[in-house]
Amino acid sequence: MKIKTTLILLTFALTALQSCCWHGDCGETDDLPPIVVESQYEPVFMERSDFERSVILSPAKPVVNAGKIYVIEQYLFINEKNEGFHVFNNENPSNPTPIHFIESPGATDLAIREDIFFINQATDLIAVQVVLGSGGITVTKRIKDTFPEMLSPDGFYPNNIPPNNVVVNWIPKTNTP
Repeated sequence: MKIKTTLILLTFALTALQSCCWHGDCGETDDLPPIVVESQYEPVFMERSDFERSVILSPAKPVVNAGKIYVIEQYLFINEKNEGFHVFNNENPSNPTPIHFIESPGATDLAIREDIFFINQATDLIAVQVVLGSGGITVTKRIKDTFPEMLSPDGFYPNNIPPNNVVVNWIPKTNTP
């Protein structure tokens, strides 16, 4: 009985292994997509000195590439991905009125506590005091390199970052012949 069971198992194993491919593709084509080895986007760099002076309060502009939304009191903040934050007067929620744009290259997130805006600006965490009524803005604290370098939309880290530069955005690569 033991020999019969061993023979059956051996036959089954040989039959199963017969369909295996031992040396390459065995003449069959793969339906798998090609492996992407580089990003389809290129990083946008900014000199660190310019980056650290780049947070300003400017006139309102249209929302183009909206990100996260934050509401506090009568104000509505909408992230313009990697560019800054739109500020709206939201006293009438059915018709918010645009009032300012906080330019902050590389900005992706915002938190507000006791009138201090905490902004994730590319690799840095900054604390900003904004006086919306008078249009004043002051960066009160910057903690450099709090966050890792910004990933491309398809998940790649930037290569060859020039010295004293920060990645503030990614744009699609142009296909030049």
